[in-house]
Amino acid sequence: MIQIGDIRIHLINDCDIMVDPGGAFGLVPRALWSPLLPPDEDHLVPMVQNCVLIQTGGMTIIADTGYGTRLSDKQMAFMKLKRPRGGVLDGLARLGLRAEDIQLVINTHLHNDHCGGNTYFDAEGRVCPTFPNAEHVVQRREYEDATHPNERTRATYIQENHVPLLENGQLRLLDGDTDLAPGVRTVVTPGHTPGHMSVLIESNGEHAMFVCDLASYAIHFERLGWMTGYDVEPLITLESKRIWQRWALESNAVLIFPHDSQRPAGRYVQAEDGKARVVKLDEPFA
Repeated sequence: MIQIGDIRIHLINDCDIMVDPGGAFGLVPRALWSPLLPPDEDHLVPMVQNCVLIQTGGMTIIADTGYGTRLSDKQMAFMKLKRPRGGVLDGLARLGLRAEDIQLVINTHLHNDHCGGNTYFDAEGRVCPTFPNAEHVVQRREYEDATHPNERTRATYIQENHVPLLENGQLRLLDGDTDLAPGVRTVVTPGHTPGHMSVLIESNGEHAMFVCDLASYAIHFERLGWMTGYDVEPLITLESKRIWQRWALESNAVLIFPHDSQRPAGRYVQAEDGKARVVKLDEPFA
């Protein structure tokens, strides 16, 4: 658990997958990234799917919901998907919570690995909300991009993840930075997608940020020029990171990364050599 003032934060890993490093590291040369994250025998690198449970002011919130349960066997095999600790609902159960206890779902963006767990198929094959009592939020721009994808983006925008929630009144579209609960605020951090947002958590002078795909791995946060091949607007990602690097140094914030198997959470601090680095926190998982 991570304690930020009066707010409690738990990381829940939906699953582990293996991906092509061309996606994970984009234009970064193999000679630079491979010593940090050695590939497996199939030349793939790991990506975890971290979701964030936030308990504040009597509210129970989850930011992102992972891949969920609607993937086919073929899709799971292709990604070498494993769930060594179960999925999101298993993580909630370890904390004594059920899906019905979630009051707010924050979708940082609508790529399938971040919101596939919003819904599930029931026994009759109908799409149902995983969190039946929760309001869901996402940026309006993100929703528009997700419902009008192009050839580059359509493979990761799965309409069953979000359209049914808007239709049944469970999805609210945000326009810019928004206060959602005591000490919990979403901020637009564009680049990965134009409507991508991160989650700020602040209480009693302490700070945390679920960075999400502003920096998929901690190394992406440390190095402005490193970003994934999935980023739609990589040069905007770079400038967004520049802004939040400064904030992280000034606030001594805990940073939470969505896909990093080695440093899922840490603080961005100035090192003795003058460079700033993310120093890993102790195990924050539920």
